[in-house]
Amino acid sequence: MAPAVWRWALWDCGATGLNAIVVTFVFSVYLTDTVGAQTGGGSSPASLLGRAMTVAGITVAVLAPLTGVLVAAPHRRRLALATLTGLAAALTAAMSLIRDDARYLVPGLALLALTAACSDLASVPYNAMLRQLSTPQNAGRVSATGWAAGYAGSVTLLLMIYLGFIRGDGPTRGLLQIPAADGMNVRVAMIAAAGWLVIFALPLLTARIIPTPDGVDHERFPGLLGSYRRLGEDLRSEWRRDRNLVYFLIVSAVFRDGLAGVFAFGAVLGVGVYGISQGDVLIFGVVASTVAALGALAGGRLDDRVGPKPVIVGSLVAMIAVGLILMSLSGPEAFWICGLLLCLFVGPTQSASRTLLLRMTGEGKEGVAFGLYTTTGRAVAFLAPWMFFTFVDLFGTDRAGLAGICLVLAAGLAGMLGVRVPRHPVRA
Repeated sequence: MAPAVWRWALWDCGATGLNAIVVTFVFSVYLTDTVGAQTGGGSSPASLLGRAMTVAGITVAVLAPLTGVLVAAPHRRRLALATLTGLAAALTAAMSLIRDDARYLVPGLALLALTAACSDLASVPYNAMLRQLSTPQNAGRVSATGWAAGYAGSVTLLLMIYLGFIRGDGPTRGLLQIPAADGMNVRVAMIAAAGWLVIFALPLLTARIIPTPDGVDHERFPGLLGSYRRLGEDLRSEWRRDRNLVYFLIVSAVFRDGLAGVFAFGAVLGVGVYGISQGDVLIFGVVASTVAALGALAGGRLDDRVGPKPVIVGSLVAMIAVGLILMSLSGPEAFWICGLLLCLFVGPTQSASRTLLLRMTGEGKEGVAFGLYTTTGRAVAFLAPWMFFTFVDLFGTDRAGLAGICLVLAAGLAGMLGVRVPRHPVRA
C-alpha cells in the first residue's frame, strides 16, 4: 500500500479507538453507573443517555448532507476533516472535567453527544477521500485497510486504557496507579483518548494534499441555504440518472443498522443469556475487534476479485445463519464461537458497502454520496433496537432479541439482492 493509504488508514485507527472508549466502553458507562448513580427521580441515567444519543443522531442526519456538499470539492476535504477531528479531540479532553457528581451528568451527556456527532460527520470527508486514494482495481483492499486499522485501534486503545487506568478495585487503579476517587482515573483516561486521536490523525492532516481526480472543479462553497439547494438538485439528478443508487442507500442503511445491533446488544446477550462475566465481555470485545479486522482484510481482497455485492450478500447470509444457530445454543462456549463468527463477517460487509457506493458514484459526487450514506444510516438507527426489544417483549426472553436483529439483517439481504452493480465504475 502507498504511504498515503496508510496515513488515511491511521486516521480510522485513532477515530474508531476514540469511539470505543468514549461511546461504548468507558465514558458512557462512567456517566450512567457512577456519575448518575445518585440521581433521584425522573428519567434514569440510561434513559438520558439514549436521549442524548438520539439528539446526536438527529444532528448528524441534518448536517451530514450539508457536510457532503461542502466536501464535494476535494480540496476542502482535509480542512473539513481537520476541523471535525479537532472538535472531537477537544470535546473528549473536556470530559476530564466531569467529576463523580450527579450535577455533572447533563454536561457529560452533552459532551458525549457532541463528540459522537463530530465523529460521525468526520466520516463524510474521510470516506470521500477513498476515491483519491484508490483505483477501481484496489478500492476494496484500500477500504478494508481503513476498517482493519480502525478495529486495530479499538483493540490497542481499549487494552491501554483498561490496563493503565481502569484495572483493579482499590483506591488507585491500573498500572499507572491513578486515584479512583472523584472518577479521576476515568477523567485522565479521556485525555489519553483525545491524545490518541490527535497522534493518529496528524499524518493525514499534515501531509501533502491528496491528488485530486481529473475533471473535478474547485468551485466556491455555496453557503448554508445554497448547500441545501445544491443537495436537492443533486438528489433529483441522481434519481433521474440512477434510481438504483438511491435504492442502495436505503438498503445499506437497513443492513448496516443490523450490524450495529450485533455490537450494541452482543454484550447484553453474552452476560444475561450465555453466562459470560463482565470482565470476560471486555476480553471478548478485544478478540472480536481483532477477528473483525482480519475479516475486513480478507473481505477486501475478495471484493477486488469478485466484486462488493457477492461479499455483502455472502456475509449477510452467513451472519443470519450463525445468529439463528446461536439462538438454539447455550453456554459461554457457544457465545464465544458464534459471536466471533458473527464478527468475522461484520468487517467485510462494512468495507464492501463503502466500495460499492464508491463504484456507483460519479467523480466529484463522493462528498454528497457519503453525506447521504451517513444520513440514511442515521435515519433508520432505531430499527435494530426496536426489533430487539419488540422480540424480547413478545417472547418474554432476552434470547429472542437476537431473532429481531436477524430479521433486520434479513430485510437488508432481501433488498440487497435487487441492487444492480454497474460493470464499470461511474466516471461522470
